[in-house]
Amino acid sequence: MAQLKKTTKKPATKKKVTAKKPVAKKLVKKPAKVDKAPPSEKKVVSAKRETTATPQKQVAKAETPAAKIKGIRIRLSAFDHTILDETALKIIDTALRTGALVHGPIPLPTKFKRFTVNRSTFVHKDARDQFEMRIHRRLIDLSETTFKTVDSLQNLSLPSGVDIEIRMG
Repeated sequence: MAQLKKTTKKPATKKKVTAKKPVAKKLVKKPAKVDKAPPSEKKVVSAKRETTATPQKQVAKAETPAAKIKGIRIRLSAFDHTILDETALKIIDTALRTGALVHGPIPLPTKFKRFTVNRSTFVHKDARDQFEMRIHRRLIDLSETTFKTVDSLQNLSLPSGVDIEIRMG
């Protein structure tokens, strides 16, 4: 017969668990807020906000009648550079007449679009034509503009063939 081994259960040993030591946080006391309001002011506290009321009248800022627009950026693009320069000069003249500060015309890089086309429809792969379109661009920045400037620019008649992008901001 085969001998059976007798096993005895040993009590489970506990592993030592080391706890992380808590890091002491420095407590910094913030100075208390001190109201520097003159004694003549009464403090009014509502549920939503805290305001101060003075016996004197509060003066509201009056807006100027000719309110100014922050700035206008005009981007011109055309295939013909002479028409583009004429248009830029017209825009600059009208802006200067209305009292705006003009920066430009700033020439932007010319975009070249090139196309290669076979001369023949089916054979003669070596015979090709190459075409290109040049798109000339200018940038004009107007600052210290008024509504009079915007109105005069809208009524300006410009030649066809010039693409105009106007950004107000």
